[in-house]
Amino acid sequence: MASLKELKGRINSVKSTQKITKAKQMVAAAKLRKAQAAAEAARPYAERLAKVMGSLAGTLAGQDNAPKLLAGTGSDQRHLLVVVNTDKGLCGGLNAIIVRAAALKARELLAGGKQVEFYLVGKKGRAPLKRNFPKLIGQNFDTSTVRTPGFEEAEAIADEVLEMYDAGKFDVAHLIYPKFKSALVQDPTVQQLVPVPTPEVAETENNAVVEYEPGEEEILEELLPRYIKTQIFGGLLEVAASEQGASMTAMDNATRNAGDLISDLTIQYNRSRQAAITTELIEIIAGAEAL
Repeated sequence: MASLKELKGRINSVKSTQKITKAKQMVAAAKLRKAQAAAEAARPYAERLAKVMGSLAGTLAGQDNAPKLLAGTGSDQRHLLVVVNTDKGLCGGLNAIIVRAAALKARELLAGGKQVEFYLVGKKGRAPLKRNFPKLIGQNFDTSTVRTPGFEEAEAIADEVLEMYDAGKFDVAHLIYPKFKSALVQDPTVQQLVPVPTPEVAETENNAVVEYEPGEEEILEELLPRYIKTQIFGGLLEVAASEQGASMTAMDNATRNAGDLISDLTIQYNRSRQAAITTELIEIIAGAEAL
């Protein structure tokens, strides 16, 4: 049984930990507001860009003059999985669900006889993927040098992916990231990145015919790379918001658990202290009676 001194030390240690987790929870809550606002503000732009691109791509899909990013290589044998994880821990099981989604997609492709390669963004998902797929890990992109990854990092990632595509290193690329819904829910999302899927565009009410200058092909040559960069940028924003939400939830649970542990240790301390006092009284009474 632990001594009173040991119990007191454990109580003080857990109290110190509780202060740290409470502080981290407040910091994550403050950062979450900004990260959530950025992620939600980027979604309408990405959706509108997809609609514009869809109206352009619909006229060129399947044609010989369609851009390579839209038409593809003519094969779907080699797949690149761009997995976006966080650089920091203490965010619950967020990275675990991203890794699980990436591993599930990889095994599905491998079972279909496809070739798979990983392109890893962020540090926390690298170790489990390297352990499970040691021969399939390709390039890494380090985002730990910046406080919050932004469009500059998304552009750099997209440029590397497009260089690999132009070099013929893969046929299809998928973006895997968590979609932020709330501080409690972050859904893993697998989205085809290359070749760019042609979005379905609803017909306008007046069925207006739009003429583009220059032509659709020239506009798409410029628009398709920007669309890929926008999707990666949106993924980075979703990861940032998901990280803060998961961190806030994890630190709140840790703070509550520390409080429960402090209560249990305090009860144990009081019982041990009462037992020691009772033992001392018995010894004093027994000594007095012996005299």
